[in-house]
Amino acid sequence: MSQNQFVPPDGAFTKTVPIRFSHCDPAGVVYFPNYFDMFNGLIEDWYTEQLGVDYSKLIISDRHGFPYVHIETDFKIPSRMGEHLDLTLLLTRIGRSSLSVVIVGHLGGVERLRARLVTAMTSLETQRAIELPQALRQKFEDYLRRTGPAQG
Repeated sequence: MSQNQFVPPDGAFTKTVPIRFSHCDPAGVVYFPNYFDMFNGLIEDWYTEQLGVDYSKLIISDRHGFPYVHIETDFKIPSRMGEHLDLTLLLTRIGRSSLSVVIVGHLGGVERLRARLVTAMTSLETQRAIELPQALRQKFEDYLRRTGPAQG
């Protein structure tokens, strides 16, 4: 398999995102900050659709935040208006209060971008990191076990 080939592991959460005019710069290529909004949408959907955890309840009712504390992205091939980019979420590490995630953007089996990010669970009251609740940690561990750890 070539370096740019990507096949999601069985059970990996993947969503297809239509690339819209609003995502693009004047050349019709996705303007890079818009990918970060797509990543956040993917994570929200992963919690709700894959893990069965209402992400909005975690924020609004439970008063938890999930800020990015680190993010880096390799952009390999531009995506353009009118395309439909697949985004796959994989895990690399579950920490005490953090989650290390890899998001791979791919189209037709070709990897276009790869983001590595760390999100921390915080209290919206204290703005400090808090330990992941055991029930949530178990869901993360089950997902990691099903999909295997992401390769950088």
